[in-house]
Amino acid sequence: MNRIDRKPSPAQEAEIEYRDGEYRVRKPGAFVRCAVTGEPIPLEDLRYWNVDLQEPYSGPHAKLLRLGVKPPE
Repeated sequence: MNRIDRKPSPAQEAEIEYRDGEYRVRKPGAFVRCAVTGEPIPLEDLRYWNVDLQEPYSGPHAKLLRLGVKPPE
């Protein structure tokens, strides 16, 4: 999005294409949902995703759970 685009409403979920090291917004929105926990992730906080599965994760623990790795306690 650029500065002349309308800002999405806070309740609108974005549609994202996940790439290596970056992502592309297909449909503007304020957040995406974690594929493991279901919690909303604001786009400015999105740091973890899987390119092959095209899934976002709320953090490193969620990504490890999705990969079947038990996170350290």
